[in-house]
Amino acid sequence: MFKKMRRSDKEMSHEKTLELLTRGEDGILGTISDNGYPYTVVVNYVYLNNKIYFHCAKEGHKLDNINRNEKVSFTVYDNVEVVGEKLTTLYESLVIFGRAKVIDANREILLALVNKYSNLDQDKILKMIDNEIDITSLVEIEIDHLTGKTGKS
Repeated sequence: MFKKMRRSDKEMSHEKTLELLTRGEDGILGTISDNGYPYTVVVNYVYLNNKIYFHCAKEGHKLDNINRNEKVSFTVYDNVEVVGEKLTTLYESLVIFGRAKVIDANREILLALVNKYSNLDQDKILKMIDNEIDITSLVEIEIDHLTGKTGKS
């Protein structure tokens, strides 16, 4: 169902790929718009319970796309260094193909998401979550296929 990586010599182990997914700061979500064009957007995310979660408003382009077609791609990259004198780029990246759905916002997932990006006091975080939870949606991506690739020498 999914193509094999052409450059298998650059394929990262499953463990290294999951490390990148866990530590990555930004993910690029790819969906398909109603006009057939791809739509990509950068999101903050958390990898939790073998799924990816991100928060968003209750309406918008990405949610329209997900509600129409659950199939998405998700990309994370890190450690990018352009080496001009060698005409190459060093990097680590991963690509996920999965199925996304909008779920009710819940404190556990929102707390994990906020804790990944903030070092605020937990009481303050919980108050913020409680103030925003009614106007927040969560998207859950179930991973169908995951590959990691490295351009490190």
